[in-house]
Amino acid sequence: MPKKPWILFDIGGVLEVVDDDSWQEQWWERVRGVSGLMWHDLDARLAAADLPRIDLTVGTEGAFWAELARALDLDDEQRSAIRADFWDAYCGTGNHELIEYARSLRGRARTAILSNSADGAREEEERRFGFASIFDPICYSHELGVAKPEPQAYLRTLQALDADPAEVLFIDDHQTAIDGAVAVGIRGILHRDNTTTIAAIESFLAAG
Repeated sequence: MPKKPWILFDIGGVLEVVDDDSWQEQWWERVRGVSGLMWHDLDARLAAADLPRIDLTVGTEGAFWAELARALDLDDEQRSAIRADFWDAYCGTGNHELIEYARSLRGRARTAILSNSADGAREEEERRFGFASIFDPICYSHELGVAKPEPQAYLRTLQALDADPAEVLFIDDHQTAIDGAVAVGIRGILHRDNTTTIAAIESFLAAG
């Protein structure tokens, strides 16, 4: 029996409604407001801080928030508030139409996730959206140790899927991530809206 194809989804800007290109800048502006610092002072303190790379490492989230609070002279209440604000901004709101469409693919295709991420994302996104009931595996950059569009991000994901590149269709909202997938032989769709993406998935499945 032939293996079912894989539909591989990005999260931010695809399964979650969030502007990946602006939310971080807006969040840092709110952090600056909480700290009461001018931008040049904030930047200087961040440059001097020893913040861990939570986008490529596991188990470092606590150290990140502790060091950020220390660098900006924030108390525990302020640290908790900016952390909660970070995850709310990071996760945005669920793209429920696309999430439920992915759930409906069960029996026709296998569904998985490849997402650039920060340590803590698995727990925060699972609490909000229950991705693990739909997608398996869920490959996060902070757990892979490498981020899109680096080739190893896709190759390690293919290994986790136990799949050949031709068996996989990848959906992302950034052209650079699509280009990275194509470079290792994975077909990609640039997500712009649900209708177009769903039609492209259906075309891929029909051709399989």
